[in-house]
Amino acid sequence: MIRFLSIRHLAVIEALEVEFEPGLNVLTGETGAGKSIVVEAVGLLVGGRASADLVRTGEAAATIQAVFETPDGREVLVRREVSAQGRSRAFLDDELVTTSALKERLGPLVDLHGQHEHQLLLDATTHLDLVDAYGALEAPGERTAVAFGAWRALQTELEALRLDDRQKAARVDLVTFQLGEIDRAKPQPGEDEELAAARQVLANADRLQRLSAEAYEALYDGEQAALASLRIVWKRLEELHALDPRVAPYLEPREAIKSQLEDLAYFLRGYGADIDASPQRLQEVEDRLALLERLKRKYGPTLGEVLDRQRALRAELAALERCEERTAELETALAAAERTFLAEARALSKARREAAGRFTRALERALGELAMPRTRAEVRFGPEAPPTRWSDRGLDEAEFFLSPNPGEELRPLARIASGGELSRVTLALKTLASTDAPGKTLIFDEVDVGIGGAVADVVGARLQRLGTRCQVLCITHLPQIAAHGDVHFSIDKSVRGQRTVTTVSRVDGEARDLELARMIGGAALSEPVLASAREMRQTRRRSEGEEKTKDESERAKAKRR
Repeated sequence: MIRFLSIRHLAVIEALEVEFEPGLNVLTGETGAGKSIVVEAVGLLVGGRASADLVRTGEAAATIQAVFETPDGREVLVRREVSAQGRSRAFLDDELVTTSALKERLGPLVDLHGQHEHQLLLDATTHLDLVDAYGALEAPGERTAVAFGAWRALQTELEALRLDDRQKAARVDLVTFQLGEIDRAKPQPGEDEELAAARQVLANADRLQRLSAEAYEALYDGEQAALASLRIVWKRLEELHALDPRVAPYLEPREAIKSQLEDLAYFLRGYGADIDASPQRLQEVEDRLALLERLKRKYGPTLGEVLDRQRALRAELAALERCEERTAELETALAAAERTFLAEARALSKARREAAGRFTRALERALGELAMPRTRAEVRFGPEAPPTRWSDRGLDEAEFFLSPNPGEELRPLARIASGGELSRVTLALKTLASTDAPGKTLIFDEVDVGIGGAVADVVGARLQRLGTRCQVLCITHLPQIAAHGDVHFSIDKSVRGQRTVTTVSRVDGEARDLELARMIGGAALSEPVLASAREMRQTRRRSEGEEKTKDESERAKAKRR
């Protein structure tokens, strides 16, 4: 729902801020005051087309901002800027986005009725959802969707396996070749790192042997070997210790030091001899590293990834070899899944046709109460869809057809010319079988065209009833409708400094009675007109209760049937 709306420099609006509430929000005002501009501003926020004509004269740009509350309770800040040259920018939570992103993100949160380009109801693919909602067909619909999902998954797997013989043979050859190339090399985890270290040693074998021999001689075997000199050191320390006990700590580790140096001497003596300094060994290491590098370039880039590819190729080859067996299994399973889906989908189709008859009769009655007394309605189902058009909604394709006037043929809902008629049709449909998520914002403009009196009371009560489930914004000229609003906003136009200025203010209590009185009697407000306005507000709850009881009765009848 829309929590907050701010408009700057849009058409006749200089600056405007509105905090909308849940329920039915009514907007009233004189013709030309700018009520429809508020609706147009919301349209821009949900991805509507921008134009330079929308920018207030003399201003560089128009800015519209709003805070939307999503069904999960999160708030989304959206902003749309339109320059005087007609360029526009859109922002979601202060991040620049495209208008298509606005439509995708915010389109599901708002429906604008009375402006054809924004009406989801004109999309015939949504009409089945309304039939299902009216007929309480959620359970068979869910079974059909599950059956379709199972059938589609098997079909997708089977299509992937159904390669022609040449494709399959070519793939087997390729996989076999690649797997054989890796298998022949027999790579081991970490082998390339070990070989790189070995190459380093072999390439420097002469120097390593020389250094180790020199170190051994200096430590153990030379005329002035360190170990021989160290024995003299220990002897002198013993003599010092005999004279001064403070030398004792330095004598204690002598055995450990001697042991470590002797171990080092033994290592140095054998180190040079253990190095295979032959050119043949170095060449073997070089060749092996070159082979591993080729594998890494083709299947890597690391040796670990080469080994992963080896396992994947082995699994793919096994799958290709049993392809025929798996294909037969899938064909059997697919045939069974198709039978299950068709049984569920045909049962759903039968229930839909029964519900559609009841739905159209209820819709005709509802439209009769909304000053469209001779409207004929029909849900037309197409033939059973072929497999290429099966979906999780079953086998049906359906569309609402209406004839608002006697003598006219039934036409698709999208071809109804009058915005007021379409708004009332939408209102009737949504109160009979709404598929809108709770909290969604529904905006009705022109819903009161061509009606008045008792019919306007019914429209107002139905809008208020719809407001218990969704946020409703309704622009109206009729006091009978405005009196049903949970929140009432008055839109006024005035001239300041030779410029037209539009303002919006929330009216409550006596101010609301005055606005209703203005709508009833015009500028001249008499006491009888004010009394009528007060009475209208006091009695609106009664009509709301009657409408609520009627809606609940119709829903209960639909479910029992």
